[in-house]
Amino acid sequence: MLDLGTSFLASVSRDPRELAIVDGETRLTYAQWYRIISSVVSGFDALGLKAGDHLVTVLQNRVEAATLHWACQFAGLVLTPINWRASPDEIDFAVENAEAKAIAYEGVSAASLRASAAARNLPRIAVGVPPEPGETGFADLAAREAPPAKPRADAEAISLMLYTSGTTAKPKGVPRRHRAERAAALAHVAQNLYGRGERTLGVMPLYHTMGVRSLLAMSLIGGTFVCLPRFDVAGALRLIAAERVTNLYLVPTLYHDLVHHPDFAATDTSSVRKLGFAGAPMTDGLLKKLTEAFRPELFVNHYGSSEVYTFTINQDAAGKPGSAGRAGLNTMVRIAPLGATDPEASAAPGEEGEIAVIASGDEAFEGYWRRPEADAKAFRNGWYFTGDTGFMDEDGDVFVTGRVDDMIITGGENVSPVEIESCLSLHPGVSEVAVVGLPDERWGKVVTAFVKRRGPVEEAALDAHCREAGLPSHKRPRAYVFVAEIPKSPVGKLLRRQLVAGAYDAETQGDPSAAA
Repeated sequence: MLDLGTSFLASVSRDPRELAIVDGETRLTYAQWYRIISSVVSGFDALGLKAGDHLVTVLQNRVEAATLHWACQFAGLVLTPINWRASPDEIDFAVENAEAKAIAYEGVSAASLRASAAARNLPRIAVGVPPEPGETGFADLAAREAPPAKPRADAEAISLMLYTSGTTAKPKGVPRRHRAERAAALAHVAQNLYGRGERTLGVMPLYHTMGVRSLLAMSLIGGTFVCLPRFDVAGALRLIAAERVTNLYLVPTLYHDLVHHPDFAATDTSSVRKLGFAGAPMTDGLLKKLTEAFRPELFVNHYGSSEVYTFTINQDAAGKPGSAGRAGLNTMVRIAPLGATDPEASAAPGEEGEIAVIASGDEAFEGYWRRPEADAKAFRNGWYFTGDTGFMDEDGDVFVTGRVDDMIITGGENVSPVEIESCLSLHPGVSEVAVVGLPDERWGKVVTAFVKRRGPVEEAALDAHCREAGLPSHKRPRAYVFVAEIPKSPVGKLLRRQLVAGAYDAETQGDPSAAA
């Protein structure tokens, strides 16, 4: 397997004049971008950075962030990107945990960086803002006279370290080797049937596995990464039309916002022929809406994680709603019975269990950064246990039902939120829905649906809808809460724990359609 620096050189050799990246007025071919990347590698040398050092970045999706990513691959640095919204404490944690040797920031993250004690004594790279005394401006790095960069890392070197989102504990570092990153990018190209010259909307964050995969995949096919610094629906629609974007790879929440935006109907989205989603299950209602809106040639449900990029792939997501498909090109998947002590045990077809993937797959990581207790929990007898619940049907297709921690045990019955959410999403009065279990003295947990309404609809109508859809009584919500917004993470994942904790805004009284 090639290292990523050599992989990029191959792209430059193959497609020197093809458009590689777009960011506002900036438009760079592969040859032009390589010259800038080479300058940044030289700048790393001037800062005293050496192969194996961690560079923390606190950046939005912009050309400089993508350039730093590729420069790290050439220089052998371990790119360690974190959320540009990170608090000073979160920056402190990342810098200290990764033992970072430098940090890059921009205007939107400047205040948090200034308040970070751990970042204070590091070399700092200022992106898009004037550098303060002692700092280095990215523009100065990019303007350096430098020879063409040569790769200094091999395929076994660590390419980057992503952090998983923490819930009750600190985030876990996920170091990934060059070979695993390239294998994942190749699989992404193959599984999404990307062809030469594809154009993708680069909006999934470059601190997230989906954003990184889009960036790397485009380089393999002479494609174009169209930067959108943060998700803005109107801005996304303008870029899709203006740059003739050919494929989208988003979380379901962003798709929802796209097709429900008032500008969608008037926007020319005819260039988009391939849709892919990951990060969360997609409701039946949204699958139907997207199929009608885009008429895509390919609609891929990609199920995976930061740790092991691909678990399963369904290349006809709308044809079998809810199915995550079968194991990807570089892995194997099985369902282990919930609570099983035998690591070789497999659940029967239709039996819900914990989803596990083979730990030796080409796309897999090899363990968390300095978290042996997390490794002991996740790895069992050569398999990585995902923490996700699901089952395999008689056809061998996987269905993801939620997280082990999200399972609702009500009256002794195990209830998965996803099935209920998909059912409710098909009601025309429902815009978004999240289902959780709330504490109850009698039942242990009661199934509770938090609903963002599209129009006037009440509990009785929603309960009748669930009955007509055939939901058994123990799965039907016993309570409904109407909210202004469903809380989500920066990459669009439902934050059920916030609903359980009461951290949500109730719908404005008397205006059930206000959130439409």
